[in-house]
Amino acid sequence: MSRPPGALPPQLSPAEAAGTLRRVAQFLARALPLCRAHTVEFYTRGLWDRLVAPRPVAVLEALGSAGPLALRRPLGEASGAAAAPWADDMFSNVFCENSKKLINVHLFALAAKYYSLSNLGVCTPLKDVLEALRGDSQGTTGIKTDEFMNNKKSHEVQVMSELVVHMANYCDIKQVIDIGSGKGYLSSFLSMQYNLKVYGIDSSNSNTDGAHERNRKLKKHWRAYQSRGRENLKSQRLEKANDRPAESEIKCKAINEQPLNDYSSLQSQDQMTIQDLVPCGFTEIATSETSKQTEVDMVAQTQSDESKLSEEVLAILNFLPADAVEVFSSSQCNYGELCEEEKAQRKMASLKAKASKSSESNLYFPVTSCITAETELSDIITDLEDCVMVGLHTCGDLAANTLRIFTAKPEIKAVCSVGCCYHLLSEQFENQEECPDEVWGFPMCQYLKEEGWCCGRNARMSACLALERVAVGQMLPTESLFYRAVLQVIIEEIYGVIKSDRHVGKTFSKSSSFIDYVRKSLKKLELDDSKLPDSCIMDYYEKYKHRMSELEAFNMLKVVLAPCIEVLILLDRLCYLKEQDNIAWSGLVKLFDPVKSPRCYAVIALKKQSRF
Repeated sequence: MSRPPGALPPQLSPAEAAGTLRRVAQFLARALPLCRAHTVEFYTRGLWDRLVAPRPVAVLEALGSAGPLALRRPLGEASGAAAAPWADDMFSNVFCENSKKLINVHLFALAAKYYSLSNLGVCTPLKDVLEALRGDSQGTTGIKTDEFMNNKKSHEVQVMSELVVHMANYCDIKQVIDIGSGKGYLSSFLSMQYNLKVYGIDSSNSNTDGAHERNRKLKKHWRAYQSRGRENLKSQRLEKANDRPAESEIKCKAINEQPLNDYSSLQSQDQMTIQDLVPCGFTEIATSETSKQTEVDMVAQTQSDESKLSEEVLAILNFLPADAVEVFSSSQCNYGELCEEEKAQRKMASLKAKASKSSESNLYFPVTSCITAETELSDIITDLEDCVMVGLHTCGDLAANTLRIFTAKPEIKAVCSVGCCYHLLSEQFENQEECPDEVWGFPMCQYLKEEGWCCGRNARMSACLALERVAVGQMLPTESLFYRAVLQVIIEEIYGVIKSDRHVGKTFSKSSSFIDYVRKSLKKLELDDSKLPDSCIMDYYEKYKHRMSELEAFNMLKVVLAPCIEVLILLDRLCYLKEQDNIAWSGLVKLFDPVKSPRCYAVIALKKQSRF
């Protein structure tokens, strides 16, 4: 018997979480000007001279030794010194007190690393969470998602679904609500692999329609996967049979020669039966015992054997969903004379099995609806019951609203939220507008609200940058950023346009040269390019070409700082949960490989229940 789920791992106290958030906020208050600037305005606003004191080459060299390339080394090792106690005041000399410029790039990179989630010690290891949730029960082995998802999505769905199902089991619930479900990758997998009843809610009709279609195709794949699983199990059974000692073979031969035609007919069905999956050794025992009975006793003994057999096969079938094996139909078997009561019982069991199989094929329900903090889930889900709420890369305010709904609705017992698209968050103090009744995506916790904290859209955009990918060699799109920054100079100096509602978009990838890029961009912006000769365009290019290294170094500084901004947003959400009275456990957990999936941290919480 497996051990029941135990105590959850240690968690940060509200005071510890708030204290860490305060330290990160104090550092970012000095560093954020680097990320609040938009790269488009790099040359027109003279951002390098305004914000950075060292030369670009010195910045790139310092970041190479202490920044992204040192990402996977411990902080002390990355600094070139022995591991030592680090203090917040050690980073007071990163910026000039008077000019506010960055003056110590090496220390800046170390500070950014110091205030990252990997170094702050505020995350709970996924392994610890899973062990606490599942007790001694083993994980389920099932369908391989990489057969019908790309590598990134497969990784995310596999890891997150394992966590969600253990959260559901821990809370003893079967319903899951997937907020921002998109095309239904996670929802479909949770329903088919774990037989959870999943409602996938997305605001896009096209996503919901696509989820329906994907689910239909996935069922076909699922049936094919089951068929292969059955063949594999048959092969395993045959291999075990071939490995049996000669004595067992003789025994089997002797048994088979006995007149057991009625019983052996069970093995001749065309469909897959439970007995096809039973280890041969068990079959020998059952057959041997049955052979000693009279024909009159055989029916009763067969029933007993079936009961034992079902228990034996549970371990073998544990990794398959409930409908992976065809239900054995009593109407196809000849056990001899059965009483009417026995026939009625078997018929009822068959009907229940078919009904169960029918219901299990409809465990995922895509729904189109826009979710806000005030959404009444019972208006969307008529059979709402105790459930787990999940969100895999919920965009902008949706991640914050997921947590608000979780804390407000008693039916939601647990939440697992992985946010993304921080640039789409609404900020209460960004535009200094008085909207007391508005629900904002940031900030959520009391401390940042009292401080009137604001990141700004450009800084939140920077938070989406993938430092780990840069660290393993993925290059920044420096040339395309350079093109756009020089284009902005042309637009302002030649056309006198500072702001525009129109966007250039992905023109760079469709352009053969800088001249081609400028002309296509001007057309998109509805500006007349006829008064701008090619020679004039190239003059601008030559004027700024030697300053491309400034842009490269500046963007590397933003990449290095990006994780700290993400820390601020995630700790804000965690502190919000710590402020609630009905939460038993809450924490930040690194779910994914950040190279495969840069937005890899989940906010997890469970409400107080009788077991806590």
